[in-house]
Amino acid sequence: MIDDAWKEHLRAMDDLRSSVQMASYEQKDPLLIYKFEGFNLFKEMLLKTNTNIVSFLLRAGIPMQEEPPREARQQPQRTDMSQMHANKEEIDEAGQDYAANERDMYDEGREAVKHTPAVAEPKIGRNDPCPCGSGKKYKQCHGR
Repeated sequence: MIDDAWKEHLRAMDDLRSSVQMASYEQKDPLLIYKFEGFNLFKEMLLKTNTNIVSFLLRAGIPMQEEPPREARQQPQRTDMSQMHANKEEIDEAGQDYAANERDMYDEGREAVKHTPAVAEPKIGRNDPCPCGSGKKYKQCHGR
């Protein structure tokens, strides 16, 4: 089923290749025509393939297990809302201490590390004398 769609698509691409050669006589860019028409053929092939797959899946029979008796099914457990109300009161009493803040991650045993910014040295120009003392220009000495 799917192989037939591919074969049909390949035949259509061969036909397109031969018809595009005639486009150069019409002062049109054959590459652009080939791209557009090829993409349209590809979309058409995808649509046909998807239609074939979906129709096959709709016709296919899926074996199913017998359902257990209703008594054997577990009833979903319900949540006790009264406990949630009590928890809300505890959170309200705690106030800001309940929320996450910077004190949660503070470790008194550890010293804070201070980062110093990197200091940029003055930039040497290409035509300035080289700092190594050779007397040459920087671009001829260490600038290479």
